[in-house]
Amino acid sequence: MRYRELGRTGLKVSELGFGTIPILSGHVPVLPKFFSPDNETAIAIMKKAFDYGCNFYDTAIPEEYGDAEKKLGEFAKTINRDEIIISDKARFYSGGDIYREVLRSALNLGTRPDIYFVHQVDDSNADEVFGKNGALDALYDLKREGRIGHTGIASHYYSVLYRAALDPRVDVLQGSGNILERGMLERIKKEAAFRGKGFILNKVFAAGLLIGPFSVPELIGGILGYPFSCALLGIGTFEQAEAAFAREYEPVDFTFEEVLNRIRKIFEPIGCDRCEKCICPYGHEIHTTFRQYNYFHLGKEFWAVNKLKMDLKRTVDHCRVCSEQVCMNECSRHIFIPEEIERVYSLLKAFGDT
Repeated sequence: MRYRELGRTGLKVSELGFGTIPILSGHVPVLPKFFSPDNETAIAIMKKAFDYGCNFYDTAIPEEYGDAEKKLGEFAKTINRDEIIISDKARFYSGGDIYREVLRSALNLGTRPDIYFVHQVDDSNADEVFGKNGALDALYDLKREGRIGHTGIASHYYSVLYRAALDPRVDVLQGSGNILERGMLERIKKEAAFRGKGFILNKVFAAGLLIGPFSVPELIGGILGYPFSCALLGIGTFEQAEAAFAREYEPVDFTFEEVLNRIRKIFEPIGCDRCEKCICPYGHEIHTTFRQYNYFHLGKEFWAVNKLKMDLKRTVDHCRVCSEQVCMNECSRHIFIPEEIERVYSLLKAFGDT
């Protein structure tokens, strides 16, 4: 296992980390498959990863990750606590709420979180998170009080991560990316503001959906050239732990077209890399719509359709009357967006959910 600096925190983290969603038990509406192991089995799976050199374990509060937080706390008692780094997170945006959740997480874990993230920050809640008495202020206070080691912002949006990169209160960022959804990683790689911040990368396997078209070594090797500190892998079985952590990986240089060609063996994807430059004057998340289309064909039909139903009809209506088409001005892949929006809408109509 190789190790990387976690920004300016002074911590060294394993290049690959343990994502705890797959070990949860309980009725939690998460995207990836989870296996619901009992406590003893879950602890043994985490220990197997630890024996291979993994020292970074990521979790979240029970409402998001079921009992994974408590299972991680039980695992931490079985080893030298100083040998692992625990990152936790909660989807609360006011200072009072996040302060309460950190205290609850510490009780569930039985130890102090080394990093605590405000989870799922987006443009609708960012002003509250970053503002006076918001969640970030509270995390900064908790750090000074010694209740957490470092502060973090977790988001799927470049605009939020860039804002966090500029904020001196933030120590660590967490964002998503993989060999298909690489656009945000490409932007981060070029932007000096991100240097010096720890960066945790998730969705390396696209919630498992890219396993099949690609092997685990290809998916991990394909992201090694990006400037992350630790790449999280969702692990739920002994076999997954061994496959992920039992070897070191070499970089694999996939062009974006090579990735698309591999996926074309299954279906014709929308060639969006989620660079998030497609600004819609009506506020629609075009890149998210394209993601759901691709995820539908990669095996998450029910989940993707439910997501598309939330906003697609309004997106189509606005797209049909929009004469500006500013969304295409900065598209790094030169996608004819109105045409692709219609393709997604045709999928939804065929599914009987328009």
